[in-house]
Amino acid sequence: MANLTSAINVNVDTKIKDEATHILKGLGLNMSTFINMALAQVVKRNGVPFEVVNPTPSKDMLEALAEVSEMINNSEKYPRYTNREDLKKALLSDDEV
Repeated sequence: MANLTSAINVNVDTKIKDEATHILKGLGLNMSTFINMALAQVVKRNGVPFEVVNPTPSKDMLEALAEVSEMINNSEKYPRYTNREDLKKALLSDDEV
């Protein structure tokens, strides 16, 4: 039985293609071999062989972002320093900020 092949034409970002080609070459693979491996995994797993999700920030990340926003928007409570000597003095002082 003959092994039939089909061509696939896809458009990809040139920079991504070049970077991927370089990485695959280091692994001893070419683009065609990798695509065949990836498609074989799609068939074997009956789905995409890697997680495809919209990244959702964790609760800790959301809290940290809110804290940074507060620090940026409340310069009276969170003073700014233009040089390290002023920052050092403020850190070493006994005064509450």
